[in-house]
Amino acid sequence: MDVDFAKDQIELMLKETYLHPNGQIPAYEWAFGDVNPPVHAIGALKCFRAERVHRGREDHDFLQRVFHKLLLNYAWWINRKDADGQNVFEGGFLGLDNISVFDRSHPLPPGFSLKQADATGWMAMFALNLTVMALELTQRDPDYEDMAIQIYEQYLAIANAVAGHGDGGIPLWDEGDGFFKDVITTPDGGHHRIDVYSWVGLIPLFATEVVDRRLLAGAPRFAALLKSHKGGFFQGNFVCVCPDWENERGEHLLALADHAKLERILQRLLNEEEFLSGNGVRGVSKLHATHRELGHIPGIGEAVIEYVPGESNSSLFGGNSNWRGPIWMPTNFLLVQALEKYHRFLGGAYKVPVPCLGGRELNLKEIATLIAERLVDIYRRDESGRVRAHPPGSPFQSDPDWKDLYLFYEYFHGDTGQGLGASHQTGWTGLIANLVMRRYRTDIPRYWRHRGPEETTPPVATVS
Repeated sequence: MDVDFAKDQIELMLKETYLHPNGQIPAYEWAFGDVNPPVHAIGALKCFRAERVHRGREDHDFLQRVFHKLLLNYAWWINRKDADGQNVFEGGFLGLDNISVFDRSHPLPPGFSLKQADATGWMAMFALNLTVMALELTQRDPDYEDMAIQIYEQYLAIANAVAGHGDGGIPLWDEGDGFFKDVITTPDGGHHRIDVYSWVGLIPLFATEVVDRRLLAGAPRFAALLKSHKGGFFQGNFVCVCPDWENERGEHLLALADHAKLERILQRLLNEEEFLSGNGVRGVSKLHATHRELGHIPGIGEAVIEYVPGESNSSLFGGNSNWRGPIWMPTNFLLVQALEKYHRFLGGAYKVPVPCLGGRELNLKEIATLIAERLVDIYRRDESGRVRAHPPGSPFQSDPDWKDLYLFYEYFHGDTGQGLGASHQTGWTGLIANLVMRRYRTDIPRYWRHRGPEETTPPVATVS
């Protein structure tokens, strides 16, 4: 909405009054020392790209300033949240409140540690964001190519660890279940997967960037690096999407999950008995409505996880901080964006069967649209004239003075779509405006009946 204000907000969080000398960015107002996901780089990139689209110019000075500050935060993550130096990260609750079977803000007993699929996925995303930022800066100053190479090599080391080929040999990908999962390591060197299906295992999909010919033409040594990892191999192991793979536009996909892993995850993601509701993607799979008992987990004891689509039934992080079933807008938005990046590279020919449509095959743009439309449906009036986000009987439903106004709830009931928690979360639920805009820029056949006969199909656009 306002590129200049957005850039100022990014830089505000990176000023010396907020950014600690050791590189840590404060989490939130009552606990600076907690850890939130490293999303500042993806925000800076979106500001940079938005200005390029809106104004036809690039603010490399802004990108350079924030890149240098973000390197401090990146180093803090590398040095502080990878306790064993294995490129598998911890981080604690990471904004997902009670999503785990225990409070991740508290330490485990001595000798035990939690290797988090979400923290490691966020760090892989952070590394790719910084890689692309460095490549953009290389277009003006070739010295930044060294940083692009250095950070991308770190990303490959993270991908290597996720695949279980790092020093600890702890794969976060469960090949049997086709999902990323947290792992508990024990004092005797063993490890135990936590068999929970939640956003923890979806976040690694966010580690996705597309590099075009323009960026590679100005970074020949980086282009050679991609070729040297042909097949997605690192130190002799298959770890990620082949970075040397080129589509018809000469683009390269840098991603943690290859198309085979992506398809397996999507089978759960697009199943209405698991993640997908009529209102978006749930925080925890509905599978856990019946599959609650997880058995004994070393360092934790007997573990239980329960699908709770509305307000939390536990006091962990407070009753209005529930990630065990409701719909949260920020992660849903990042998922839509990631799927569109995959589609940009893989194209319309790459399709997967969609369980909620009886196995009908859709391409990734259509899948991203399916999710986006369900999110927007939370605020659309249904056939009875009711808005799902607002409670029945609310003046926002029918009162003439209120019915055209909306509350931007913190999260939404996983089954009904009703808004829950704080009602002023424009910081992330305001993203609904971007998803609404997709409807008018993308060919969505379901809604052509609302368009005039003189209107033609608009050009395709994405949330990026």
